[in-house]
Amino acid sequence: MDHTSFEYACHVPSEWVDYNGHMNDAEYARIFSLAVDSWMEKIGLDADARERYAYTIFTLETHLCYLQEAHEKEKLTVSLQLLDMDAKRVHGIFLMNNEEGQRIATSEQMLMGIDAASNRPAPFPEAVNEKIIEIYNRDKEMEKPIQAGRTIGIKR
Repeated sequence: MDHTSFEYACHVPSEWVDYNGHMNDAEYARIFSLAVDSWMEKIGLDADARERYAYTIFTLETHLCYLQEAHEKEKLTVSLQLLDMDAKRVHGIFLMNNEEGQRIATSEQMLMGIDAASNRPAPFPEAVNEKIIEIYNRDKEMEKPIQAGRTIGIKR
């Protein structure tokens, strides 16, 4: 695990392997999505809490960087570094590593807290916000991964 108390782990099933002999690009997004769900549970937004608070989190934007191939049955772990936050948004970068601890992909994301009744942005519930602040206060002093803040373009 990198630097954080959060970690999501999975193995690459055969149905995720494509004609190139490695994990299909769409499956990286699937793993990062599953990691978001796992992180939501970690900060106090499991299924019961989402119902109790009538609150959830949506992904507004994501930027994936594919750094290395993943192969069938390989164990992958995902951690999260929070880059910024406010009352209803989290900007973070999910870091995917292989069993050797090599970074194989990143997913920089903007997540938004949503009032489920109105389907509109809303501040995080107090207990959830406190947990996010705690994580952010630890993460904000860390060096940002080089993939954070990148833009797509052809350098000329």
